[in-house]
Amino acid sequence: MDLTYTEEEEAFRARLRAWLAVSLPELPPKPDPLDWPGRRAYDTAWQRMLYDAGYAGLHWPVDAGGQGATPTQHLIYLEETERAGAPYVGANFVGLLHAGPTIAAEGTAEQRARWLPPVLRGDEVWCQGFSEPDAGSDLASLRTKAVRDGDSYVISGAKIWTSHAEVADWCELLVRTDPGAPKHRGISWLAMPMDAPGVTVRPLRTLAGSAEFAEMFLDEVRVPVANRVGEENDGWRVTMVTLSFERGTAFVGEVVACRRTLGELARTARRNGRWDDPVLRRRLGRLNAEFSALWRLTQWNVSESQSTGGVPGIGGSVFKLRYSHARQELYEAAAEVLGPDAVDLDHEWTADRLSSLSYTIAAGTSQIQQNIVAERILGLPKGR
Repeated sequence: MDLTYTEEEEAFRARLRAWLAVSLPELPPKPDPLDWPGRRAYDTAWQRMLYDAGYAGLHWPVDAGGQGATPTQHLIYLEETERAGAPYVGANFVGLLHAGPTIAAEGTAEQRARWLPPVLRGDEVWCQGFSEPDAGSDLASLRTKAVRDGDSYVISGAKIWTSHAEVADWCELLVRTDPGAPKHRGISWLAMPMDAPGVTVRPLRTLAGSAEFAEMFLDEVRVPVANRVGEENDGWRVTMVTLSFERGTAFVGEVVACRRTLGELARTARRNGRWDDPVLRRRLGRLNAEFSALWRLTQWNVSESQSTGGVPGIGGSVFKLRYSHARQELYEAAAEVLGPDAVDLDHEWTADRLSSLSYTIAAGTSQIQQNIVAERILGLPKGR
């Protein structure tokens, strides 16, 4: 992989910087972190600005509504938007980072035309209905059932940790369509409208006081068969595509953000006297090397996805495994820099420290990623 930039790529960077310099001052004040309807409006307004400027879905295929940009242009976009302090995908991270890419890779022409443009314009927000209360980390043990009734599925069951369900228009939903099949083979991937009769959403409050997760209860919800992405009972394979995006490229922007936070930590430590501690300086130096290596791995993963039809490979599990722990270590260091202020829940770093605890669980636990690396990369036998 060539890590240098061509003249054309540097010209792209310059155009993007110029656009950001003009556009960011036009944004309204950020809403309260706990105001999810307000945050949805803010995030989707920014998405519309990106769409109008030709930066929405930059790396998506042209036939999926994207710009067909190169991996390097995608990385430049991430670097520059983070450097400028631009908003991230926010409330529609599911639609933009894994539901949308999954539909682009696996959906029919009609499905792509129906769902992808509204995601890119910021018109519709998606949530994820994968995890269930009794399934734990064994996603294939899901019990939410979908019974075929003519041109519809009738769905009953429960989901948990459904990100942004309270402000979503659509849900990428996993259901069991063949209860008699082996658990990995009787699953289907559906697009469910969140305003369908029988859908009940109950927000869950996190340690930091936020409510971006929810429980979702489905009581004989009818979803058209036409909303199934992939074949019936082939949902596990489609889900692996979704998880490849979630683990392989969905965290890319966060790596850039962590590198920025690390720089802010060093500057804060110099101001408050913590920089005099040689142990802390070594810790921050090691984290700098860690995130520099993760950024190089990110570059490799994004480049590799170009050769696999845009779907990230199993290198995403290597990244997810190390990034989850590195992020936790970063915010432990932040607590050390903050000292007594580390217990202030209103401080951004304190909230990020609490949320970092979930990263070794979300998008597949670290134990699952270790198994994937051991079996699919190192070729070790499956554990018993």
